[in-house]
Amino acid sequence: MSDPIFSGATGKAPEPPAPPADTGTAVLDPAEHRPRLVQLWMHRISVFLFVLISAVAGVLLIILPWTPEWTDNYLLLSFPMLRTLVSNGFFRGICSGLGLLDIWIGFWEALHYHEHS
Repeated sequence: MSDPIFSGATGKAPEPPAPPADTGTAVLDPAEHRPRLVQLWMHRISVFLFVLISAVAGVLLIILPWTPEWTDNYLLLSFPMLRTLVSNGFFRGICSGLGLLDIWIGFWEALHYHEHS
């Protein structure tokens, strides 16, 4: 009776089949996840900083035009025409409106943030 393990006249065992090229172990490799994780955290930090800067700049643009420091500063003392323009209520309202828009854009970005998978 012939042995199925040994074949042929040489008596050698046949070579085992080659393993598949993709064994799925790349998922467990931590070196491959590190750049993706760093990129994800950098994206999160950049969105957070964008929202924070937008909110702070917006609040400053809402409040600052209505304070005395807006027109009584050293930069505008030598430019009286610019000082009258800056002290106009319409100009102050435009600045406050831009502040509201800035806050809205920052929070809209925060609410619509999603992570790419």
